[in-house]
Amino acid sequence: MERVIGNEDIRLQMEGYGLTTIQIHYYLPDHPSLLQMFAFQQYDLAPRFPRLNGFLDHWRREIEAAIHSVRIAHRHLIGPQEWRAVDGVITIN
Repeated sequence: MERVIGNEDIRLQMEGYGLTTIQIHYYLPDHPSLLQMFAFQQYDLAPRFPRLNGFLDHWRREIEAAIHSVRIAHRHLIGPQEWRAVDGVITIN
């Protein structure tokens, strides 16, 4: 299913956020030899990734699974330097 970009997504992109894809490899304490993966996407600010760090802090506090590794792919889709206002409308018949 294709995701529709909303006003919040555009606002975040204009503020410098980029689309971040995260893969968290983890294992449960009672099955340490079974490595599992959790993947998701969100908008975040590189290189500090405050939203991802907040999620990982929550994971460490609330989830019993131990994190093995985290892979991050990040892409700025649009930025303030790529956007400019247009002062007129041209009509072509």
